[in-house]
Amino acid sequence: MSSLPRIAVLASGRGSNLAALLAARERGELPVDFVLVGSDKAAAGALRMAEAANIPTLALDPRSYPDRRAFDLDLFARIAASGAELLVLAGFMRILDGEALAPWIGRMINIHPSLLPKYRGLHTHRRALEAGDTEHGASVHFVTAELDGGPVIAQARVAIEPGDDEEQLAERLLPLEHRLLPAVLGLLATRRLRWDGQAPRLDDQPLLTPLVLNEQGLQTRE
Repeated sequence: MSSLPRIAVLASGRGSNLAALLAARERGELPVDFVLVGSDKAAAGALRMAEAANIPTLALDPRSYPDRRAFDLDLFARIAASGAELLVLAGFMRILDGEALAPWIGRMINIHPSLLPKYRGLHTHRRALEAGDTEHGASVHFVTAELDGGPVIAQARVAIEPGDDEEQLAERLLPLEHRLLPAVLGLLATRRLRWDGQAPRLDDQPLLTPLVLNEQGLQTRE
């Protein structure tokens, strides 16, 4: 078995953030071993991408379970059986049961397309535009039972330009997401980042405000 940190990824869609993680690994920037890619949709592009990269896959149909809790408990049991040490939600479009995810607290991160705590949930680009915001972005946070409510680790920011629509805003933000998620996973995988139950800690110092992605990578906010 590889001595590298073992990572599982959950995704519901095409897998663009998974592609960014795999590309970072291939460039030597992300020293991890992907042991599983799972989805709630058998046709998800992320699964095809994983198969092409010889990563084991898992597709579970939520409709085959009596309720959300039963689905989540089975899903997380299978993730644990894969040997994964860390779990990344990369466009996994489900609300997770608190009991099921409890063993993964501090070992699971999610990327969300807003500057949390703004715009938890869906339609974040639309909501930012409707609110008249001048800035939008993406956040990577530790996952808790509270929807998009766990401690924020790092953010990427993009200006909202006059005339932007949802599609244009999403298109400009996506390349930043593709840098942000691998950078945070790298910190977690190398144990520079952890969550002590109170606050994220970077290099064993409390991370009081989220890291900011700039041209040089992730930086502390001054």
